[in-house]
Amino acid sequence: MVEECLFCRIASGEIRSDVIYQDDEFFAFRDINPQAPTHVLIIPITHVDSLNEISDQQENLMGRMVIIAKKLAEKEGIAKSGYRLVLNCGSEGGQVVPHLHLHLIGGRKLNGKIG
Repeated sequence: MVEECLFCRIASGEIRSDVIYQDDEFFAFRDINPQAPTHVLIIPITHVDSLNEISDQQENLMGRMVIIAKKLAEKEGIAKSGYRLVLNCGSEGGQVVPHLHLHLIGGRKLNGKIG
């Protein structure tokens, strides 16, 4: 845990969140500024700044994150109608919090615009 990291503090329970999934490696919670009826953030509990920091040895981490997103889409009832997964990297890529996170967005028709 990085003490000043917002998402590390959320995953540790220091900051309250609407938790929808948790295991030994991942934590998922509802975004406080949702862009659609379903907007969930999936994060690794171990701090990783961004996708640029992922090593070859962590490829399973990324695969598990996507599988968790798929399962949460099913649980949230948006799997059949469709959803979007967004992974922002770096400030120019739209990453606001420097902790790797995957957005699961759905529950309405999303426009073609990315982001």
